[in-house]
Amino acid sequence: MASPCCMIVEDQALIGMSLEAFLEDAGFSVAGPFLSCADALRWLEHNTPHVAVLDVSLRDGTSLPIARELKGRNTPFAIYSGLPFTSNLPDDLQGVPWLEKPVPREELTATIARLGRANA
Repeated sequence: MASPCCMIVEDQALIGMSLEAFLEDAGFSVAGPFLSCADALRWLEHNTPHVAVLDVSLRDGTSLPIARELKGRNTPFAIYSGLPFTSNLPDDLQGVPWLEKPVPREELTATIARLGRANA
């Protein structure tokens, strides 16, 4: 059986590589890390992940267009951001797990695994 695919959208290369290693160790195949919204949206033109991890602030703006695309496909995702959680988030981010950097590896992988199981 193929490993569930987790999309990583993170513009900090070292953080993206760490996320990739954590998620591969947890049994996911990984798409990305994508450093920009444009790159991630280009990949989504022909692919759909089982689950995703999105940084909010990217090199070319925010990840809101990616969040909208994933929500439209009923693909669960978590936010992994250096920005603190706030209750007045855009609609596309309401009810989405928010992990504030840095977060323990176990918490990150448990959150993504839970989201992935919900979408299995």
